[in-house]
Amino acid sequence: MIETLLITTLIIAICMAFLLVKVLLKRNGEFSSQHIHDSQAMKDRGIHCVMDQDRELRTKSPFAVSEK
Repeated sequence: MIETLLITTLIIAICMAFLLVKVLLKRNGEFSSQHIHDSQAMKDRGIHCVMDQDRELRTKSPFAVSEK
């Protein structure tokens, strides 16, 4: 039981160290955005986030309810 706990703790510590190295070595020290609207590959495919798609449909539809 203790051996499993130590191995698990070691694996988590190694993963945290790799994340720390990534943050420290990157130019701005930040991770890239994981949002769909920030992904160039999604933009190339014409995929938007749900909020943007909903907004586009509301402006195009003649039966759309106006936002307040």
